[in-house]
Amino acid sequence: MSDYLTKKNQQKRARRKRAHQRVRNRLRGTAERPRLSVFKSTRHIYAQVIDDDAGRTLVQASTVEPEIAKQIDGARGNVAAAKAVGTLVAERAKKSGIEQVVFDRGGFIYHGKVKAVAEAAREHGLQL
Repeated sequence: MSDYLTKKNQQKRARRKRAHQRVRNRLRGTAERPRLSVFKSTRHIYAQVIDDDAGRTLVQASTVEPEIAKQIDGARGNVAAAKAVGTLVAERAKKSGIEQVVFDRGGFIYHGKVKAVAEAAREHGLQL
């Protein structure tokens, strides 16, 4: 049984990697409009704003940070945590002078946590 679950997880990861590669073939973050990339694991949610031309991360936020952990009371892998991450990354981007970004869903379906990050970033002033 455990071999089946391992194989199933490998297939899921491979599908997501292929989907992410298709998304990345169409998206590119520039200095004027960097890429807002989202990654979610089973426990945490990460978001970062990336300038692909320079090859560097400009701003980031995740549920690993104590600042967000205080807001969400320990439940780090849910939609409320995703909203907190989206809010924080948008505020940090605005402080850095970033107004517009290209949204990279990272091969994940635009639903649930990924959607919550995007909507929270929009609500706090980022144009996606």
